Amino acid sequence: MGRQRRPSRNRGSRVRWNMTRALSFPKSRRLTRSSEFERMRKEGRSQRGASLILSVLPAPEPFLPARGGGSAGRMDRNPLRAGFVTSKRIGSAVVRNRVRRRLREIVRKHQPDLAGNFWIVTIARPKAARATYRELADEWLRLAKRASILAA
Repeated sequence: MGRQRRPSRNRGSRVRWNMTRALSFPKSRRLTRSSEFERMRKEGRSQRGASLILSVLPAPEPFLPARGGGSAGRMDRNPLRAGFVTSKRIGSAVVRNRVRRRLREIVRKHQPDLAGNFWIVTIARPKAARATYRELADEWLRLAKRASILAA
C-alpha cells in the first residue's frame, strides 16, 4: 500500500502567528555583545536569588537599528532588551540550553508586565539546572518585583 497523506495542520496558523507576534522575542531584543554585558555588570543594579541573579539597567537613549536592519531610520519604541548568562558550572550544553530557553520564555511572557524600558540580564546559578519552569518563573518575578521593574 502507498503512503497515506496526512491532512494539513496549518489551518488557522496565520491567526495564531499574528496573535503570538505581539509577544515575540526576536534576537534584536536580546543583549548579545560583550560590551553590552560589560556595561550591565558595571552600571546595572543586581538582585540575587537562590537560582538566579537579575541585573537591571534603565535603557539608554532609544537606539537606531544597525544599517541594513530593514527599519533604518526608525527609533525602537520599546527598547526592552534582555540577555541570558548560563555558565558551564550549570551543566552540560543540553542543560544550559534548556535553562536559557526557559528564561527566554519567562521574559517573553512577562514583557507586557514590565514598567518602563530596561536592559535586563538574567544570570543562572547552578541551582537553576534543577529548578522547574514554575520555580524559575516565580523566582524571576520575585526578583523583578524587588528590582521595581514590574508595573502595578
